[in-house]
Amino acid sequence: MKRETTMNVQAGRKILPNPKRDHIQGPLTAPFKLVEYGDYECPYCGEAYWSLQVVEERLGDELCFAFRNFPLVEVHPHAEHAAEAAEAAGAQGRFWEMHDLLYENQDALEDDDLVQYATAIGLDVPQFVRELESEAHLPRIQEDFASGVRAGVRGTPTFFVNGVRHEGDYEPDTLIAALEATVDVPARAH
Repeated sequence: MKRETTMNVQAGRKILPNPKRDHIQGPLTAPFKLVEYGDYECPYCGEAYWSLQVVEERLGDELCFAFRNFPLVEVHPHAEHAAEAAEAAGAQGRFWEMHDLLYENQDALEDDDLVQYATAIGLDVPQFVRELESEAHLPRIQEDFASGVRAGVRGTPTFFVNGVRHEGDYEPDTLIAALEATVDVPARAH
């Protein structure tokens, strides 16, 4: 589902990485801050995942990236369970490894697949399975989703660039230019 752009951030509230609850890559002191609301089964999020790999490579420690769950369960029946798998992996300190595997294998998000990914990244698999079965991380996913709704997220992927909703595409050059436009730094060669 392509993201819609009809709603703005409520009352000028900025959406920035929150170290108390977000999964974050890169230093909080980085000049460039990017927050994504994403869905593991969304094909557009899958495309954005590959673009973000390039953005992260180019910006390095100048980028602070946070991911928040926004599963669109009406159109992506595996998205919420995949988000639970990422959060269960996160409880064992392996969120980003699971996040990457889920996006790299979007066509394989059944329970058996999730257990294979948990095994591949060295998780305590019985704990992982117990947490999936009990929906232990569903409240966190619902909190992410609710925060997205409050911020005007209507589809995925939706990005916030240095706190402001990004209205352009998510190609690497576009995202980098949007980040650079919000901070007083010299533009870099792409």
